[in-house]
Amino acid sequence: MSFLHPEFLYYMLPLIFILFGLLLTQKESHATFFSNEVMQKLRVSSNTLTLKARNALFFLIAVLMTIALAGPVIKDGKIEITAKSADIMIALDISDSMLAEDVYPNRLKLAKQKALELLRLAPNERIGVIAFAKNSYLVSPLSFDHEAVAFLLKKLNTGSITEQGTDFMSMLHVVDKSIKKDAKKYLLILSDGGDKKDFSQEIAFAKKNGIAVFVLGIGTPQGAPIKLDNGEFIKQNGKIIVSKLNEKIADLATKTGGVYIQGVNSNADVKAMLKEIERHSKKKELKSEEIEKYIPLFYYPLGLALLLLLIATSSMSKRVKVEVPGVFIAAMLLFNGSVSYAGLLDFVHLDEAKKAYAQKNYAKSAKIYDEYAKSANHNESYYNAANALYKAGKYKEAIKNYEKATFDNKLSRAKNFANMGNSYAKIGDEASLKKAIASYEKSLKLHEDKNTRENLEAVKKALKKKEQKKQQQNQKKKQNQKKNQNQNKNQKDKQNKNQKDKQNQKNKQNSKNEKNKKDSQKNKDSKGSKKKDENKQKRKSDKPSEEEKKQQEQNAQKKQNGQKKENEKKKAQQKQEAGKKKENKEKKKPASFQSGQAAKMKSKMSDAEEAKWLKRLNNEQNTYLYRLNQSTMKKENSNEKPW
Repeated sequence: MSFLHPEFLYYMLPLIFILFGLLLTQKESHATFFSNEVMQKLRVSSNTLTLKARNALFFLIAVLMTIALAGPVIKDGKIEITAKSADIMIALDISDSMLAEDVYPNRLKLAKQKALELLRLAPNERIGVIAFAKNSYLVSPLSFDHEAVAFLLKKLNTGSITEQGTDFMSMLHVVDKSIKKDAKKYLLILSDGGDKKDFSQEIAFAKKNGIAVFVLGIGTPQGAPIKLDNGEFIKQNGKIIVSKLNEKIADLATKTGGVYIQGVNSNADVKAMLKEIERHSKKKELKSEEIEKYIPLFYYPLGLALLLLLIATSSMSKRVKVEVPGVFIAAMLLFNGSVSYAGLLDFVHLDEAKKAYAQKNYAKSAKIYDEYAKSANHNESYYNAANALYKAGKYKEAIKNYEKATFDNKLSRAKNFANMGNSYAKIGDEASLKKAIASYEKSLKLHEDKNTRENLEAVKKALKKKEQKKQQQNQKKKQNQKKNQNQNKNQKDKQNKNQKDKQNQKNKQNSKNEKNKKDSQKNKDSKGSKKKDENKQKRKSDKPSEEEKKQQEQNAQKKQNGQKKENEKKKAQQKQEAGKKKENKEKKKPASFQSGQAAKMKSKMSDAEEAKWLKRLNNEQNTYLYRLNQSTMKKENSNEKPW
């Protein structure tokens, strides 16, 4: 048997012996005044422990506890432990083109985040950092101290190298010099690829020196202008330069035994890249060490010390009937053994919960964590239970547990709020999305995290889409309501129209019926009047009156005048025909003859005769050739409009 920490024996046991030696040799205060026989008679009960006996028990308890602290063990052989690592060198491009903002927040910041994530995901690997642009320099050699590497990595920016550009060959030379020549070298490049199209020289150099190149492309093929710190854009010949991801750099990776992956905003690309590096790499043995294996024995002296403490504090009596608080405590411990066992072995249940979580049995893990959290009121257990419930898809229950988990550490509180936001986001309704945004914002106030920021932006977009859909649905409802109203209105109009048409038809029918009645009444009246007229005519025919005689005479006179007019018309027609014949003959005669004839006609007819003849023609009403009416002078209206 040996002790893991013998210093406790060396420093504590001498002090214990001195202290309790003084206590054991000291007499009781009343012993200086009374003898032992007198004291026995004065005592109420002589079956309790004396002061010396109790001090002796305390002395043994102190010795046993010191031995337990010293860690007594029995050797159980040796175990050989070897440390292996695939040395990974990270090359970070810090040229000005990495300031382009085609990825969030920009290419350089995203590349640094990827490198920091790799440090977190590979805690057992040696990792170094190289910064390069036109020139290259070693930022950190290969090291297990990832915190120091991360500190140096965060300080890098485009101003770290004055000469701008992208030279991959100089960076490969630095990698070759920084790692032993006999070892296989694994290089991870975080770059936008620069402007080079042919990487044949770099590929040949990498193959010659045993460098396996893995490339994580940062940027997009569409590209973006390069914005400097002063807000200006980089120009060439007066035009703004648009920097794009050079996908030709994939040849440098694939032809040297590595892998090319285009970067994304999440950490999925880094995880995939680390898996590829581990798959291609051969881990080399750094050192090996033999460690002793022990069987611990500390619980034996510790258990005996607790038992003696129980006896010392109880002052047990020698009688059968004892009334000792210590005995009562012992009985309680015996009868409630299950409770004390559970309290001592809580770590076993928590380990079982962790295993269930790792095996994706989230319901079992959540149950164990929840039970322990309720019994112990443990914040971390509430948090773990909430994580398990989240994985099991029980988001509302997970939120309740996240609300119960309260932490003093800002980082833990930020994670709690972020996970609570994820749970609200998974529920997906509008109110939950708003609560998710509030939780993410609280988390970001406590600690800035890229994933939380991306989740916040994604949830804001989802909420905006939901609001737009809701507006569209409301618009559709309004349109449907308007359509229904219009249809109802049209139906009412049709019904009113039909009612009006029916009413009009009824009115027409009624008017027709009334008209028919009136016509039948008129016919009756006309028939009655006809009969009366016939009776009158019969009476008149029997006795003609003087008026009828006068009328007959007037009719006879009109007939005579008509005959006279017809005779006169015939004579006038005959004269006109004779005049036409003469005119035709005169037209056939020469002009001199016609002029002479006209002169003769003038000499034959005077002006009075000519006027008389014209007057007579005007009085005739019907002629075949023309008619001359009596002319009446009309006054001209000067204000009359032409149209």
